[in-house]
Amino acid sequence: MTTQGFVVSHAAGAKFERGLRSFYEYRDLGIKKATAGRVDAHVIRAAAGKEFSSQPHIHKTAFQLVYVLKGWIEFEYEGQGRIRLEAGSCVHQPPEIRHREVGHSEDVEMLEVVLPAGFETEEVNSVDA
Repeated sequence: MTTQGFVVSHAAGAKFERGLRSFYEYRDLGIKKATAGRVDAHVIRAAAGKEFSSQPHIHKTAFQLVYVLKGWIEFEYEGQGRIRLEAGSCVHQPPEIRHREVGHSEDVEMLEVVLPAGFETEEVNSVDA
């Protein structure tokens, strides 16, 4: 039996920091360090007072899941159109699917799990291939 990589993260006293998108704040759940970068998991929430802007893009991932904890967010996906996710909604974003965020509520909060942790994001011309 091993305890290597065991991690616990509590909401009480958790720190949110700026990250990939300026209009969001990210709470690291410690999974990236615990898995030596194989997996990342974080809570994302809207950053108060920041202007929203989103260009079509892809993520070079092996796996990406978004689960909405609070509020709502709307995406446009290649081949799927607009999808609105509300609290309790979950989406698996296949590797390199073209997408863009259309908008979100001021109180949106999401759990994101992604492999690998150090994935790249690349802007594309449109959501349509």
